[in-house]
Formats: sequence, structure tokens, C-alpha cells
Amino acid sequence: MISAAREHARHVLKRLQASLRLLWLAYPKTVECNLCGWQGRVFLSDSWHKYIMCPVCGSNTRHRLFFAVLQHNQTLSFAALIRNKSILHFAPEWSIRSRIQQLTASYKTADFLRKNCEFKLDMSNMPEIQDGSFDTVLAFDVLEHVPNYIAALVEIRRILSPQGVAILTVPQKDHLPHTYEDPSIVAPEERTRHFGQWDHLRIFGDDFPQLVEAQGFVVTTVDATLFPLALQARHVLCPPLRSTHPLATNFRKVFFCQKQA
Repeated sequence: MISAAREHARHVLKRLQASLRLLWLAYPKTVECNLCGWQGRVFLSDSWHKYIMCPVCGSNTRHRLFFAVLQHNQTLSFAALIRNKSILHFAPEWSIRSRIQQLTASYKTADFLRKNCEFKLDMSNMPEIQDGSFDTVLAFDVLEHVPNYIAALVEIRRILSPQGVAILTVPQKDHLPHTYEDPSIVAPEERTRHFGQWDHLRIFGDDFPQLVEAQGFVVTTVDATLFPLALQARHVLCPPLRSTHPLATNFRKVFFCQKQA
């Protein structure tokens, strides 16, 4: 009985602390999440970057950068890429899924481990998916987990409709010219040291757009500099403080990859 009471008190205290933190974060309203609309003092920090994560929907700089493009770029807009389109979303983030699902003609989700998705898929080999099935494929920070990412790009191109678009992000070490991978590195702690996370198989470099284009895409690369400084700051489209971690991605990019005929 005493143990149960203590556990309840601990739970109540955690909820109170969370509420107080949100209250402290709420004013002044200097930043705004362009996905869920939360406004406040600063975003939360993660283990690598300070003040980048929305406390309500969990969006990160890559997600808000993606949405800023949809909201402010006529060519790469909701109408062009999302509205009334058939979409396949790999490892779907709730912050994005909740905002786009109702706009689409068809919205399907996929994950290698399934995780409440419609499809359990190996991105590099998807015989379950017919050619040309989707207008838009979303995969944010997924390819670094895939053993054969080139085969994955080939498969993504195959399942896209003519002129379909894959919207991709990957972690990229700052100013790394070429993608770095080494299949002999298998120990989790060594993968963390070399690639930034135990389940990452590589760290991508500045050559990522060229690697994608070699598989039959035309790539448009977007970063925060596309937008006015005030908008960058308001939605925190890049980290307000650069991380000193040697593998940090301080300059996030979103890659819009259109299938070539």
C-alpha cells in the first residue's frame, strides 16, 4: 500500500514538473513550431543540440524545415507534393503524420520493424509494392540505417509514379566531402564513435545529392538559407547554437528528389 502511494505521488510530481516546465517555456512567445503551432520562449534541447525540439509535437529542425518549404515554396508546396497525392511514409513521425494524413488521397506507412505501420518493408527490396504506386515517398533520417542504401534508392525510384518525388533527409557531418562507411565496423560502441549512433551504418557527406542523382533522380536541396532570417529564427530552422560534437549535423538539408523518366 505504501509502495503504491509512493508511486502515485512520484507520478503526480512528474506531471507537475512537466506542467511547470511547459508554463516556464510558454513566455515570451519568441519561437513557434510551424507544425503544431506551439509558441514559447525556447524549444527543448536534445543530446547534441540545444533548443531545437518542440515540447508539444517533438518536431526537430529537419521537420520544421520540410514544412517551411511546403508552406512558402510554390514549386514544392502542399498542393504539389501532398494534397490529393498517394504517399508512402517510412518510419513516420507523428508530428508530420498528424498534419498531412487528411490532405492526401492515400497515406500509407512503413517500417522495417513495422511499429504500427501498414507495411513491414525492407526499403532496399520491396516486392510487396508495385511499380509506380506512390506519388510521394517520405523518409526522414532513414537511409543511414539501411545496409544497402543504393538499392533502397533504386527501389524508391521504382515505386514512384512518373514525376514522383522522394523527400529525404540524412544526418551529414559538417563539411564532410564524401560519405563515410565501413562494413567491418559492427560493434555498437564503434558505430556510435564512427557514425554517431549505434544503429547507424554510415555518416553521409556533401556528396549525398550526387549519390541520389546517380540513381535516376533530379535533386533540389533546401536548407535554412532559403528563408528570411526572421523566419529562420521564428521556426528554428537551424540550431540557434552550433553543436561541438564532431559528427553533428549543424546545417540541416531537405532533399526533394524527382524521378527522372
